[in-house]
Amino acid sequence: MEKITNQQIIADLQSQFGETAIYGIGESHGILQVTVGTDTIVPLIHYLYQHSAFKFQFLTDLAGIHFPDAKGQELGVIYHLHSLENNVRIWIKAYAPIENPVFPTITGLYATANWMEREAFDFYGIIFEGHPNLKRILNMDEMDYFPMRKEYPVEDATRHDKIDELFGR
Repeated sequence: MEKITNQQIIADLQSQFGETAIYGIGESHGILQVTVGTDTIVPLIHYLYQHSAFKFQFLTDLAGIHFPDAKGQELGVIYHLHSLENNVRIWIKAYAPIENPVFPTITGLYATANWMEREAFDFYGIIFEGHPNLKRILNMDEMDYFPMRKEYPVEDATRHDKIDELFGR
């Protein structure tokens, strides 16, 4: 069996969804990376899952990200899919404005997305529309902020018990 290449996947996806729907194409350490709009996520992932040759039927990870300087695309989700049969991986990225961080859920295809989406909601405030039980998973329900967003300082500036030399500063 011939190994599937990233170029074959790109060509197939662009012929299926169009070159404007699949953009931001890149590669890191041999892993294909594509960017799509939030409306393309579910159809694309379903297509990759059901494809007769690609068979991306394993969700390795789903992670939230925050880029406060990217106006209109501050919050994002990265989907890590793996084709175990072909030993090929792909990252799918999508972004939304911080004022409306809504992404469709993929729990209908990958049951493991349930906890991953809840974690992204808990830490970044990303809302997964259609999720069966979208609530905090690790933080207290009373929290009114999302701690992994970069709008919060990493360290407590009021502490004076740290010696900067010990922290490489």
